[in-house]
Amino acid sequence: MSEIICQGCGAEIQTTNPKQAGFAPQSALEKDDIICKRCFRLKHYNEVQDVPYQDDDFLEMLNQISKTKGLIVQLVDIFDFNGSFIPGLKRLTGQNPIILVGNKMDVLPKSVNHNKVKQWLRNEAKENGLDVEAIYLISAEKQQGIEDLSKAIDRYREHGDVYVVGTTNVGKSTFINALINRTSGVKNAITTSYFPGTTLGFIDIPLDAQSSLFDTPGVIHRHQMAHYVSDQDLKVITPTKEVKPKVYQLNAQQTLYFGGLARLDFESGDRSSFICYLANDMLIHRTKLENADELYKNHLGELLSPPDQETIKLLPPLKGTTFKVDRPKMDIVFSGLGWITIPDGDVTVTAYAPEGVRVSLRSSLI
Repeated sequence: MSEIICQGCGAEIQTTNPKQAGFAPQSALEKDDIICKRCFRLKHYNEVQDVPYQDDDFLEMLNQISKTKGLIVQLVDIFDFNGSFIPGLKRLTGQNPIILVGNKMDVLPKSVNHNKVKQWLRNEAKENGLDVEAIYLISAEKQQGIEDLSKAIDRYREHGDVYVVGTTNVGKSTFINALINRTSGVKNAITTSYFPGTTLGFIDIPLDAQSSLFDTPGVIHRHQMAHYVSDQDLKVITPTKEVKPKVYQLNAQQTLYFGGLARLDFESGDRSSFICYLANDMLIHRTKLENADELYKNHLGELLSPPDQETIKLLPPLKGTTFKVDRPKMDIVFSGLGWITIPDGDVTVTAYAPEGVRVSLRSSLI
């Protein structure tokens, strides 16, 4: 049998081993659009089957790009920049030019200045060792900004190939579907999903007789909250509409719980504002620091929710990181969950997240 590629995930179709990537029953080969059993289950039942790939396998696949010539389009989730930016991308992709695209702009407050967001993205990328040709802001879901980006891709690629790269759950498939739909009228060309790691190989989409657009496998960042919660909780913590910031005025020795998935202790400093940017369905609970441990012990999964019972079985213990915030306008970021802006500075806080989930300090996005 000549090589057939699954149109959903890019894996090579095979009919012999149901546990390996690309398995499809023999009957599926008779259809015009061939997808593997895993993509069929994902598309029709929103059900994901594990496949025996390691995280490094995906990075190795991306490294193939350094041996080719083409335009790199790196997609980041603007709501989860720290969780979705790929460090070392230049090393993986060689001397190829890079466009940085901030997706999910529709979930940021409408009052946000787009030019300031672009400048912030450029600064953050540079701090992470990446110089980019241009920056674009889009919402793949709402098809906002796709036309301008499409024209820029055509201009920068100079009749060459295009490689779309990003971490899992960044909206890559939704973006490519929007791009293809705009240029060719074909809808839902590839599988899209809430779940991490649904593209398994390079998906080749012809742009013209000489060149292609390639959807690449999502790089897995284990420090994102998505890898520690149930499918149901993932839907709760993933914003799908404009995030409404919630402001808390705290005195020192007070604590904020974000469901039971993360916690912020205000250790010392003058009375301060804490502006919380999380999915609107995330419950925030304020308590005294002296009561915080007891509250977690007695009310996890109830008053402090999410997590649900399935997540509680997966969840590592919370681990704290202390930050002395000297400057104003800084964000405490919980990878894959959201961030807390501290407008005034001169405070000390301890941020808790499940062990393995990254917590970091950055200049304020908004």
